[in-house]
Amino acid sequence: MLKGFLNLLLPRVCLLCSGIVEGEGLCEKCLDSIRLIKSPRCRCCGMPFISQEAEDHLCGTCIKKRRPFSIARSIGIYEGVLLEAVQRLKYNGKTSLARPLAKLMTKEFSMNNYNLIVPVPLHKTRLKERGFNQSLLLARELSKLYNLPIDYLNLRKIRATDPQVNLKGKERIENMKGAFAVKNGAGFKNKKILLIDDVYTTGATVTECSKVLKKAGAKTIDVLTLARVVNM
Repeated sequence: MLKGFLNLLLPRVCLLCSGIVEGEGLCEKCLDSIRLIKSPRCRCCGMPFISQEAEDHLCGTCIKKRRPFSIARSIGIYEGVLLEAVQRLKYNGKTSLARPLAKLMTKEFSMNNYNLIVPVPLHKTRLKERGFNQSLLLARELSKLYNLPIDYLNLRKIRATDPQVNLKGKERIENMKGAFAVKNGAGFKNKKILLIDDVYTTGATVTECSKVLKKAGAKTIDVLTLARVVNM
């Protein structure tokens, strides 16, 4: 009764549009406006295909070049409400968005086969500027939801890189080369790892992270991101 009375006096509002919500986080209107990524898509990197008649198959990039991760999946297209949510979390410090966004990441993705969750790290200078790592915030919420251990100390970003947002294709790949390292590889040996990041653009960041995790002895690496940049 007390909870109902408080909700009547102080109704919960959507963290994006300020509309009334039944629970907490995002309202149904905002959630329904997110364009979820479903099949048909690349079996490896998860890129959605334009044709809705096709079945899942490898995209041209994954045919030409073998990926260091097994699969990469993104929940929705990086546009509209999802773009606004990520940017508010990442650049405006709205860390309260981490929980509802992490819950969104559980849609249509099974996490039963992993031993460890690993967030993509930030370089210490960027972490000092921002005050938090958005990928770690998402990973922590996923760790709580699925009772999976998380390791956010052993995978490190050892070189400050230019912001990826200002770069294209091959520039992004070159920018990330040698940017990551593993402190203690024993923690990753023979582990099935779920690598977490906020946005997948070209895959340059998660590819470099996966390479060093694989070198450290990880059995498999799968990638899960909240959003994906696509040209459709």
